[in-house]
Amino acid sequence: MSRYVIHFMKDVLGENGRQCEICQGTLEVEADDEGQAAEIAKTKFCEQQELRDWSLHADRIQVEAADFPS
Repeated sequence: MSRYVIHFMKDVLGENGRQCEICQGTLEVEADDEGQAAEIAKTKFCEQQELRDWSLHADRIQVEAADFPS
């Protein structure tokens, strides 16, 4: 299994009226691939935030491999 870092991102309007991107949360998970990592992270994010759907607090997710090549 590989390790992945998943960021839950949301676009918001700043004080100056310009759109900016903020991270609503970050999780590190072990999974076979990026798709599985995303699904595991969505479930964990919902549990942590006490939500039924992760998209209530984030617009999208970013999945990054956390393993270093050997």
